[in-house]
Amino acid sequence: MKLAGSSLAIGAMGSAFPSLYRFKEIAGGLNKFDHVVVLMMENRSFDNLLGYLYTPQDPPPNNQTFEGVAYHNLSNPIPPYADSSFMGSVPVYKDSIMNNPNPDPGEEYPHMNTSLFGTVLPDTNRFVDACDMVSPWNLPETLPQTYPMNGFLTDYINNFKATQGRMPTYSEYKIIMSCFPPEVVPVISTLARGFAVADHWHCAVPSQTFCNRSFLNSAQSNGFVTNSCPDGYTKWQNNTSETIFERLQNRGKNWKLYFDHLDVFPMSMLIHFNALRQYAPTHICGMDSFFDDCASGRLPEYTFIEPRMMFFHNDEHPPAPLIGNEAITIFPSSVTPGEKLIHKVYNAIKNSHSSVGNNWQNTLFIITFDEAGGTYDHVQPPAAVPPGNTSVNEMDFQFNRLGIRVPAILVSAYINSGTVISDQLTHTSVIKTLSNKWNLGNLTQRDLNSPSLEGYLTRSEPRNPTDWPTTNPRQEKILGDKDFFLDKPLTGFQKDFVGLANSLANGSNMVPKGINTIGESLSFLKEIIKILKVSYSC
Repeated sequence: MKLAGSSLAIGAMGSAFPSLYRFKEIAGGLNKFDHVVVLMMENRSFDNLLGYLYTPQDPPPNNQTFEGVAYHNLSNPIPPYADSSFMGSVPVYKDSIMNNPNPDPGEEYPHMNTSLFGTVLPDTNRFVDACDMVSPWNLPETLPQTYPMNGFLTDYINNFKATQGRMPTYSEYKIIMSCFPPEVVPVISTLARGFAVADHWHCAVPSQTFCNRSFLNSAQSNGFVTNSCPDGYTKWQNNTSETIFERLQNRGKNWKLYFDHLDVFPMSMLIHFNALRQYAPTHICGMDSFFDDCASGRLPEYTFIEPRMMFFHNDEHPPAPLIGNEAITIFPSSVTPGEKLIHKVYNAIKNSHSSVGNNWQNTLFIITFDEAGGTYDHVQPPAAVPPGNTSVNEMDFQFNRLGIRVPAILVSAYINSGTVISDQLTHTSVIKTLSNKWNLGNLTQRDLNSPSLEGYLTRSEPRNPTDWPTTNPRQEKILGDKDFFLDKPLTGFQKDFVGLANSLANGSNMVPKGINTIGESLSFLKEIIKILKVSYSC
């Protein structure tokens, strides 16, 4: 069952989110939720986590189509300078190693250009850090109407050489083409089958974390497409555009941001520090408070949940290469802790039965990922409307196309099991939905021209939780669940996190000297929170 038209192959200069995405049941859909909970995970593509969700032998119900890897003969070519290049290409294959791809792929804008178009321009960009790459940042002079999506393997090999100091073997680089079957990721697969999976939800920017999370919160990224290139972290101090949190506040609607206090800071507050620091005592809370609030009917109209992204993450981010003398050592990481987090949040909502406030019937739960992080996907990103509110265009990107597909699941009592949503959606669809529900108005031209989500709540009667699926996460012990590895060097992402916090407190573009290990960074962040006078009451 396709809910609203067919999936379109929209080129870079095509029409973004055309008028066919209008729903007859918009008003009814808006009346089917009073609370929205968003959980945004990290750095996985749709194909990587859900590409095998349905297959020709096990298709979705009601003759729906599904854009997965099992429906195509997919591969990427091996560059001639790589090990075993005589093999020609690496096909997509099923994987069961929970911390693949290991090490982490490149995710900055130049890496995404190579992944999408198979180009390295100029050739001097081939084996260097993204921040040392130069114009045109691997982008072809003329974008093809159809993107080949054939450079993931090339970029993984190039980035491996840049970060590890040597060329990878065939067995080391082929993993970028691996995708997990449902039995390997049972929680997200169960929810994708048990409610609605969106198989054309694209991240907002073809690049990394800071800019994509900024788009989810404010429908823009202040013109930036990287965390720290080329000018460091202080650029994010100027990210002062209005957020959806402030818009809700000004319209008399409540909101909260929940995160694990082990991270010291929520990432969203660091990215939008000037806007959100005033709300830390009242609106930014720990995960224990989320579970208490959910059970007692005290969730606000809008809830945004951040997984642990800094220390011993449960965000599903692939393992990141360490910075420093242990450059080839990989910090433990796995999809399994993220599966456990999704399981806990889902069951909290499923078991919420309060007669006042939030409960299982009136809550729309959205699970998505900020970006694909360099993991493989085969679907071409569509065109997009630029936000239109900045003169900055870092690396000459015009914000006129979206990034790679990411997993997205909609959970609601008003959604039938086995639903596949094949319409083009994106992170700003969340803002559009909140705006439609509470008459908030748009933040930028991007969310104004984004499709909304309420049309997918199509049931006339709610499904009782006894009809909701049961999730069972894998139970293997994950190295790092309880061990802190405080003596290990910082990963690249941890360095960005610490660098951004330091820039806000001290105006520096650098991670301070002497902050080299995880333990040192944790102590440093605890000092930074005092300097910035940030406190949380829950």
